[in-house]
Amino acid sequence: MTFTLQPFIQDALTKQGIETLMPVQEKVLPYFEARQDVFVTAPTGSGKTLAYLLPVINNLETNTLDLQTVIIASSHELVMQIFDWIQQLKQGSDIRVQALIGGANVKRQIEKLKKKPHIVVGTPGRMVELINQKKLKMHKVSTIILDEVDQLVIPEHQQALERIIQSTDNSRQITCFSATISHQAKEIVSEWMEAPESIHIKREDIVLPDVTHGYLLGDQRDKFDYLRKLIHAEKKKTLVFFNDKASLEKAYERLTYHHIDSLMLHSDLPKELRKESIKSFKQGDCQLMLTTDVSSRGLDVDDLTEVVQIDLPREVDQYVHRAGRTGRLGSTEGYVLSIVTKGEYQSLKKLTNALHLDLTEFYLSHGQLTERKK
Repeated sequence: MTFTLQPFIQDALTKQGIETLMPVQEKVLPYFEARQDVFVTAPTGSGKTLAYLLPVINNLETNTLDLQTVIIASSHELVMQIFDWIQQLKQGSDIRVQALIGGANVKRQIEKLKKKPHIVVGTPGRMVELINQKKLKMHKVSTIILDEVDQLVIPEHQQALERIIQSTDNSRQITCFSATISHQAKEIVSEWMEAPESIHIKREDIVLPDVTHGYLLGDQRDKFDYLRKLIHAEKKKTLVFFNDKASLEKAYERLTYHHIDSLMLHSDLPKELRKESIKSFKQGDCQLMLTTDVSSRGLDVDDLTEVVQIDLPREVDQYVHRAGRTGRLGSTEGYVLSIVTKGEYQSLKKLTNALHLDLTEFYLSHGQLTERKK
């Protein structure tokens, strides 16, 4: 690595099997060194989280009691994903970190804040609550990171985000990361930044494993049967996407009826249940997870090889987020399979054409997924 990392970070990366920096990490590091505000767009699975965690952790001053870095994310799952990464990277150091999420015991969080963390990772609502109570002191924060920034500027979070940023000194650095950053998000956040620059990493710039993008063609009523047969045929860790909770729950009930174990992940599930579902899926206790887009953001499962779409995403960036769940760094295979009707096929083609992806047709033959030869 050309960037000099502290020995404890190098040890942590070695344990993870990471020996070289990815393109997004190489490009981002100089901006942290120069304390330059920046927007970073890079495909899901390209190493964005490490792109900001490596310089942040490497440059922290541990001989102070000040909070130095704040990382803001829109979902509990993404916050805990980032928190877990920091816990791994900081081993052997004196760095203190705390996660702040809604739904967790606020009194316990206040007690932990008395230990003076150097880094806080949190959701906007809980952070604002603690700032307003004067329990979270932001005046010495020098770096703010907005992860999945598109999700942070939606009406639900925007006011809280503004309050958090305004509670810091104007000299702070703001960096924004996402697979896609909309023009609207840039406009909103740019008001708080100083001459922000932009880094855009294209999927073709990244050496990624071979991910196959394919589809199964059938009627709407065939979709569940295809899913059921696919699960029996493949027997691999599989993430299945739905556009809404109602469709997801209906599929869950039908799978249960057919004695197929599955996990659910949607925003209305209690936090503890969501946490348990993710843990069971990661550990392989259950190989099948049904999810919606919002809940899947930040879901990082290294050995996930299969993503299935029962409902097509409405936007290109949704497809990017879904597809990025498989073929993660270090994986050797993966596929994204969309189960579509004839009417939906054209929509799928538009999405994959926009991303310059080859699309392969499959069919089920004697219960096995088979590529249809042209």
